[in-house]
Amino acid sequence: MFKYSIRTELTRKYYERRIRTFFDFIEFMVGSTIEVRCNLFAEKAKSDTHWALVQIISFLQYEKERVQKEEITAATLTNFVKSLKLYSEMAEILIPWKKITRGLPRPRGVANDRAPTVAEIRQLIQYPDRRIKPILYTMASSGIRLGAWDYLKWKHITPIHSEAGQVLAAKIIVYAGVSEEYYAFISPEAYNSLLCWMEFRSWYGEKITGDSWVMRDIWQTSNMKYGAKFGLATNPKKQKNMSDTSDTSDRIDSLQIGTYG
Repeated sequence: MFKYSIRTELTRKYYERRIRTFFDFIEFMVGSTIEVRCNLFAEKAKSDTHWALVQIISFLQYEKERVQKEEITAATLTNFVKSLKLYSEMAEILIPWKKITRGLPRPRGVANDRAPTVAEIRQLIQYPDRRIKPILYTMASSGIRLGAWDYLKWKHITPIHSEAGQVLAAKIIVYAGVSEEYYAFISPEAYNSLLCWMEFRSWYGEKITGDSWVMRDIWQTSNMKYGAKFGLATNPKKQKNMSDTSDTSDRIDSLQIGTYG
């Protein structure tokens, strides 16, 4: 029922990650899958609501102290509450959420975000990873969030040419195939950097098609043993998704951008 209540796969991953953090904090069924932990916690909480209430309050109090220490923001704490509240509602666990939320700090009504400066972008693209330049250029010019990379394939990017054949921009389909789908545009510099990245992969033997993921793992390009099967461009690996890590804020200043290969 908890999975059923969440419409998109990306949102479900965020919610499950926060529920997992809660279970780890109270040391409940450590080592078990998230499904097993959710089901067993629900069974125990229904028979002992006071125990469940104590566990939730102790966890939120810990996170509240982290907000006071400025380790996390009040918005992050609110996201934990949303995940736990939805889980308890779908599992039919009776928790007095109105009483619990009274003692929690309120998040900012307006985000304290800003666009990266040109100097910051120039500094970041010096990082020795071929993917950083196209990632930064694309995110800076289109405004997409980290989760968009999990859906972005090469066929979702279409260049727009002038009458003289010059690339003026490129149209990008964001969150293709899901209800949040929309389109945006990227600069010629962003498109050309993506094109160079795809050509680089093709030069090393990867078969690039419209269904190729725009971002993938990095492979070894030197000192390869003859007949090696792994670490090649022709054997793309699925890379760890950024949404599986803790406290992801979808910020452009994070260099550990994970997508599928």
